[in-house]
Amino acid sequence: MTIVQQVNRRRFLTATGVTAAAALAAGATQVDWDRLMSAAQENPLDPGAGVLVVVTLYGGNDGLNTVVPASDPAYRNARPELAYRPEEVLDLGEGLGLNPGLKGFKSFWDAGELAVLRGVGYPKPDHSHFRSMAIWQTASPETSVPTGWLGRWLDATGDDPLRAVSVDPVLPPLLAGERTAAASLPVGGLKLPGGALGKAFGDLGAAQPGEGFWQARAARSVTDLHRAVETLGKPAKDGQKAKGELAAQLDVVAGLIEAGVPARAYSVSLGGFDTHADERGTQQRLLTELDGALTPFAQRLAKTDRGKQATVLVYSEFGRRVTANASQGTDHGTAGPVFVLGSRVKGGFHGAEPSLTDLDDGDLKLTTDFRDVYASLVENVLGTDAGKVLPGHRGRLDGLFA
Repeated sequence: MTIVQQVNRRRFLTATGVTAAAALAAGATQVDWDRLMSAAQENPLDPGAGVLVVVTLYGGNDGLNTVVPASDPAYRNARPELAYRPEEVLDLGEGLGLNPGLKGFKSFWDAGELAVLRGVGYPKPDHSHFRSMAIWQTASPETSVPTGWLGRWLDATGDDPLRAVSVDPVLPPLLAGERTAAASLPVGGLKLPGGALGKAFGDLGAAQPGEGFWQARAARSVTDLHRAVETLGKPAKDGQKAKGELAAQLDVVAGLIEAGVPARAYSVSLGGFDTHADERGTQQRLLTELDGALTPFAQRLAKTDRGKQATVLVYSEFGRRVTANASQGTDHGTAGPVFVLGSRVKGGFHGAEPSLTDLDDGDLKLTTDFRDVYASLVENVLGTDAGKVLPGHRGRLDGLFA
């Protein structure tokens, strides 16, 4: 095992206890753009329907160097080489600032559209990547369960897998239910014929006088396919080359939302946050990549009515230890900040800032239960009773939405 561990999603699937459901769903529900574009025409997203975009940061992002308590002496004393100075961070007030890689996030904060949820975690935290991520994705800290929290939302609200779409390389367990799992659309190439053959193929989609219902539908599918490639394929490919895989994933999601695909939830991800060594440069690079992908995504969505209905959740399986290790990194910790972004979000701080001196064996104590966050998103974005998704959990995060 190397010092800097990278989370392997296949290994994660094996360790979570939802392997069978996730693996089966990945094979049974994989879709292409043609099917999604047809769904957008036949059963478009209802006007005003909320859409949730879940961004998973695999590896355990260091929350203290993301939302930075730069003016706190305890922070600087605990990690003198890793700590950011107050003048280096993007000031949020209350002695806190965003990592300098999050300039776009700061613009959303200034616009009142970014909520910073502080001290988010779960009781009796586990320092294992795989167990902790399984807890976050299933929303079950006490016992292992075979369903993800959004998978249970799918089970509770119908059997159509197109109501949630994973653009991750592997369908994450959070989208696997007992009866239903999300559709899977991995980012990849979709290339149609070029030249004279391509023109002839495209002409097949032209309407013809007197054609029957099924002839018209077959022709329309060709047109839909070309539109999918034009609106989704090229931006995804260019985005992947320019800014990385997350940008490509979000470009696809934006196109699907704008096209009116009936999905109410999407999943994307970015890995590499297991920063046991040489953390500062690595994490800032990753946060810059996150910012560079999410900022144009949110700006694009703000230009359309459908896009304005989207809310983004950004989380990681745990934060890091308060004190730096000997390798200029940080080891697995507990609570950390969560971001919620969108035009319907009430921006600002939510939840109490964890103390850097009143610790639990060197770890931050949680101040916000992650299930409260999920419950608020399920009810305010997805319009579903959270009790159907989080049975037995009564907490909510009041005031997260305007």
